[in-house]
Amino acid sequence: MPAVKVFELRALDLPFKKPFKHAAAERHSSYSLLLRCVTEDGAWGFGECLPREYVTGETREGTFNLLAEAILPRLVGRVFASLEEVKAFLAACDGQAPAEWVDPAVPHTAAWAAVDLALLDAFGKACGTPVRLGPKPSLPADFRYSVVSSASKGLRAWRAFMLYRLMGFRQAKLKIEKDTAVETVRLARRIMGRGCDLRVDANMAWDVPQALANMRRLADHGIHSTEQPLAADDIEGLATLVRETGLGVMVDESLNDAASLENLIRRKACTAINARISKCGGLVATYNRCRRALEAGLTVQVGAQVGETSLLSAAQLILIAAVGRVTYGEGCFGHYLLKEDPFAPHFQFGYGGRPPTLPKGPGLGTHILENILERWSVRTTVIT
Repeated sequence: MPAVKVFELRALDLPFKKPFKHAAAERHSSYSLLLRCVTEDGAWGFGECLPREYVTGETREGTFNLLAEAILPRLVGRVFASLEEVKAFLAACDGQAPAEWVDPAVPHTAAWAAVDLALLDAFGKACGTPVRLGPKPSLPADFRYSVVSSASKGLRAWRAFMLYRLMGFRQAKLKIEKDTAVETVRLARRIMGRGCDLRVDANMAWDVPQALANMRRLADHGIHSTEQPLAADDIEGLATLVRETGLGVMVDESLNDAASLENLIRRKACTAINARISKCGGLVATYNRCRRALEAGLTVQVGAQVGETSLLSAAQLILIAAVGRVTYGEGCFGHYLLKEDPFAPHFQFGYGGRPPTLPKGPGLGTHILENILERWSVRTTVIT
């Protein structure tokens, strides 16, 4: 196997077809990073991350600089004898750079996600082998993606819910704003029907009294799972909601690494997790988080950052196939959200949330469309 020869790091602003809004942010573009890894024999692989300060504490600029100055130079020249050796290295790192490279107290799980994917993709292509984790080679037969609704009101919300019903979705996650949760859920339930599995995501909008009141009111409309109702660091408050409501409490921003998951499990502060590759330190680490959550009796949702390309969608499909017991899936939005996707093939869910087929090619199973990549790059650096 060859050594790592060079990295190319880019900041990307891939435009959305329409803004995506929730209680913590409103976005019009991907605001992401793309990392190209080139091996000495000329194989190319890519990694992607979408740093979000309110999710992992990482900004795009800070992540760009950390990768370019502290992490990537230490990987140039490193030899991996096989793809399995790459996986072993990433498993040992478990979603973060070695401590002698980056202080573990510095948030960088999004940064490491780009490294994880780039190495897997490059060395998978170098040896002509698809990236696979775990014993299962295929997606669960009954797996379907949920639709995720942007926070909206009035006619815009009505149109969105009608479209979701016409598209045959039987699961939906509703992004809600602080004071309009019941109104949003009531409208969604009226349009999408009692048979639709609805859940909500508050994106840290409430305090404990507000969450207790709202979760109980939403239960009257068949909502039994609320994602991240409280601030990410309010672990005691989350435990209170689990204990006093008897309803599902899913964590997202509260989870990014192994230590945060163990703390949540120990303090019984959730009943479910939202595992996202871009926030949990890459494909290998996110697989570990999902397996640990299942061992602890938690429900697993495999999620996505808003604005992911087909590269991360391909990685997500590989993850879901490996985990198997995934109750909810969010991702593979493709051209439903992005005006242009710099990777092919395009991985996008179909009618009723039917997933695409598992990537078939070597590495992560995608190839780059250079003209789209160049069009939306806003900053580039090369590390040799």
